[in-house]
Amino acid sequence: SKGGANERTGKPLAPKTIRHNLSLISDVFSYAVKVGVAADNPCSKVTLPKDTPKEKKIYTREEVERFLTLLNSEPLKYRVFFNLLIYSGFRRGEMLGLEWKDVDFDNEIISVRRTSNYTAKKGIYTDTTKTRKSQRTLKFPKEIMDMLREYKDEQDAEALRLGDKWHETDRLFVKWDGRPMQNGTPYFWLGEFCEKHGLPFYGIHSYRHLFASLLVNQGVDIVTVSGALGHSVVSTTSNVYCHMLQEARAKVSEAVSNALDFNKKKDEKNSA
Repeated sequence: SKGGANERTGKPLAPKTIRHNLSLISDVFSYAVKVGVAADNPCSKVTLPKDTPKEKKIYTREEVERFLTLLNSEPLKYRVFFNLLIYSGFRRGEMLGLEWKDVDFDNEIISVRRTSNYTAKKGIYTDTTKTRKSQRTLKFPKEIMDMLREYKDEQDAEALRLGDKWHETDRLFVKWDGRPMQNGTPYFWLGEFCEKHGLPFYGIHSYRHLFASLLVNQGVDIVTVSGALGHSVVSTTSNVYCHMLQEARAKVSEAVSNALDFNKKKDEKNSA
């Protein structure tokens, strides 16, 4: 947690990174104790630095509406990407891992089955989802599926035009020649788009938080929200979106009070 711990940036390691590192080392020592090459696990004596959760930056309804309006004049590929992102809450790797065989146009559903990731050493590579429960299927409104159909036609036409220069990968989001899109491409495109139009830039993951907040504010139960987000356990959803859930619960008592107040006024009016 001290300055310089991150060799790349010279900054302290993030609390989440520290927890992950401790967990890995603890697993090694636990196995060493199990097989009899260590007497105990020293990680059990470590006190982690206090992690103060940062408030998640989420777009307001007005900002999202403006964003979607401005998006209508942009290339179809990015219109599809960000509309789909808002309506699904998919992780970036899950979005980039989508293939056309995952899209069921007849039933208007899309399934997450893999992720597309990148490292400097490996380049772009396909991997499994974050957890088993991250493999999920969501239903989408007709307007999103219509947009996807239009995008599929556009991509097929481009593949035909390029001929043998086109790489057939079945991916939805690709480079000009059909190869999987670079993971940083939508992030940098969004940054430039927001700067051009004077919109706040909160990054790609903020749309996942937006999706969660929309579900919570509409009264969707926590188990359903957790399943839609692909969290392995419901407690993850509760911990990450604790503040949102508290606000939603507060609105429950307000709604009851408003309903009772309305009925009281109605009775008084009838009596008069």
